Amino acid sequence: MESKNDRGGPAQPLLALRGLTKHFPIKGGLFGNTVATVRAVDGVSFEVMKGETLGIVGESGCGKSTTARLLVQLLGLDAGSMVFDGEAVGEPRASGISLRNYRRQVQMVFQDSYASLNPRLPIEDSIAFAPKVHGVGEREASERARDLLAAVGLAPAQFARRYPHELSGGQRQRVNIARALALQPRLVILDEPVSALDKSVEAQVLNLLVDLKAKFNLTFVFISHDLNVVQFISDRVLVMYLGEVVEIGPVEAIYDRPAHPYTRALLASRPSMDPAKRRTVPPLVGDPPNPVNPPSGCRFRTRCGFAEDVCAARKPVAADLGDGHLAACHMATLDSGHSKAGAILEVVV
Repeated sequence: MESKNDRGGPAQPLLALRGLTKHFPIKGGLFGNTVATVRAVDGVSFEVMKGETLGIVGESGCGKSTTARLLVQLLGLDAGSMVFDGEAVGEPRASGISLRNYRRQVQMVFQDSYASLNPRLPIEDSIAFAPKVHGVGEREASERARDLLAAVGLAPAQFARRYPHELSGGQRQRVNIARALALQPRLVILDEPVSALDKSVEAQVLNLLVDLKAKFNLTFVFISHDLNVVQFISDRVLVMYLGEVVEIGPVEAIYDRPAHPYTRALLASRPSMDPAKRRTVPPLVGDPPNPVNPPSGCRFRTRCGFAEDVCAARKPVAADLGDGHLAACHMATLDSGHSKAGAILEVVV
């Protein structure tokens, strides 16, 4: 079922991002001048299609959470553009969409379920707060809050007047999901929504998200360190490294035919239940480089076993491997000058 707010049809991306950049200055010295800059997100471009779940993975510090905050405009862009269903975000002209309207349609669920809730408000009031701010009457907002509590599996009669400290971690995260849905958004950003939960509760919340996505015609951007969780819930997967996108594609392509050496290392790091397949040598060694002074060319080259001179000299461009599978690696480009150029194509195609 298409949303009544759908303007461009199912083929038009819900969110198109081009060159997203966010740098954080480091102050120092007697006068607090900028002495360095952390390149948290550096020229990130991708699209989120309507009705899909896009998973984002990568090591800590790669820029996943900063990207999420840029998507919901909790942080302002240093450079780049965002287009939401054909309308430029934040543009005052008639062709754009205001930040207020954009934030109503794009909501976020954070990792820390307790810190995300006001400890002084009953959970019904927390869920109803945003609709009231956006002009919904108090009675309707309260009814919507109770309906959403029921939708996330919490009986309103039992939970509506409870406070956050009276709930378990899984219950609080269900409340946060209900609160994110209170404004009837089209896109929900989920930043590590199940990482703090027990495995049994994690499975329940993941199944709940799948059900809610279908029921409310939602689009998800799902960020997680857990590669198995991302594989379960995602339609496409985006891999980030040191503020850049290194690979993106359908979940089957990323997990069955990873093209970038970093993606292969991430997948190889998953623990195996088969003793015959357990690794004794780590697939990836060393820490990511300092984002203040990233390596030239390919940022992964300092940890890559296939690195050559061309990797330091030139930044790789994203090579199209077919069916929406892109990899930013010199080995994926036939005329890149790498000795193994085209080898990935032979494996992937």
